[in-house]
Amino acid sequence: MDLDIIRKETAGCGDKIFLNSAGGSLMPDIVVKTMMDYILLEQQYGAYGAADRKKGEISQFYTETAKLINAGEENIAFTVSSTDAYAKALSSILFKDGDVIITTNDDYISNQISFISLQKKLGVKIIRTKNLSNHELDLEDLENLIKKYNPKLIAVTHIPTNSGLIQNVEGVGKLCRHYDILYFVDACQSVGQMVVDVKKIGCDFLTATGRKFMRGPRGTGFLYVSDRVLERGMVPLFLDMSGAEWTDFDDYKLLRTAKRFEHWETSISSMLGFAQAAKYATGVGLQSIQNYNKKLAEKLRTGLHNNGLRVLDQGNHLGSIVTFCSADGSIENIYKILTDHKVYFSVSSKGNALIDFTLKNLDRAIRLSPHYFNTPEEIDEVIRILTL
Repeated sequence: MDLDIIRKETAGCGDKIFLNSAGGSLMPDIVVKTMMDYILLEQQYGAYGAADRKKGEISQFYTETAKLINAGEENIAFTVSSTDAYAKALSSILFKDGDVIITTNDDYISNQISFISLQKKLGVKIIRTKNLSNHELDLEDLENLIKKYNPKLIAVTHIPTNSGLIQNVEGVGKLCRHYDILYFVDACQSVGQMVVDVKKIGCDFLTATGRKFMRGPRGTGFLYVSDRVLERGMVPLFLDMSGAEWTDFDDYKLLRTAKRFEHWETSISSMLGFAQAAKYATGVGLQSIQNYNKKLAEKLRTGLHNNGLRVLDQGNHLGSIVTFCSADGSIENIYKILTDHKVYFSVSSKGNALIDFTLKNLDRAIRLSPHYFNTPEEIDEVIRILTL
């Protein structure tokens, strides 16, 4: 991993300290160029003509995304966001009154709201598994819940948006396979910052977005769909001509691959941009990215803690999201210092992490998310300016 080259190929990192890859990261130059070149092609030849000229490159989306998570190309669908992917996958599950979804206290806000919506509309029950005292998932409790409720679905967010916790998705996957339960992983904050392997996880669905640690464009994401989901003929609630062939007045033939979860109309320039972002990440190496990010995040947490700030991330395995506040729980002074020094960051609010922040007795926290284009010197500088 050549940091000098990576920074030269990241136009936005030279005039600021950018620590908001968990929100919307900085795209490599090749991603931007690829998208702009395609837009100019559409300008010259129209949408259909441009797409015809780039058929090979468009197919690379599936190739590069599959490499990213150790999947087959036929198991990948392009979506306009992780939430779009999540909704399509959920809609393929035929829930009925009394069905159970088991999830965690740290699942993503939009996923939790979707589950509550299913509860209100269809009578689905939501059960949340416990955390151990070290904040890891209690797999023994999860297995007991599985035996008691025979759930229709187990859903886990790999890394919550509000903390650096890396949840044990592989351990959950082993239980799901043993009891033959559909398993859904939200990898929105993990794909791009660390190694994600669907074969090791053993999930049936996995979703991710382009704009975060993937360093792709906004308005992109993908859905991974397992072979057994495809073989069962599971489909999203609303198909279109991308997912099926109209074969009779009142019938259709389903597409064999995960493309059945796509809609025909999409942004080709964004799709090409995502493919380049995936290719860039695998070129750098996901294991190298994970190792480097871990060092940056540990350095940042240690420095903040030593400065008397309250670091909020809990768990044995932590990723490249660092949340903190001052000792009294306030963030106003930190917010001003970071803004004045051109440090880019996010604020996590209780509304986005209702269970987690209620347990931590918090309303808001500062979220910093270093990535592999950041330098140790930038982390030192942030720690220095926050010496309160």
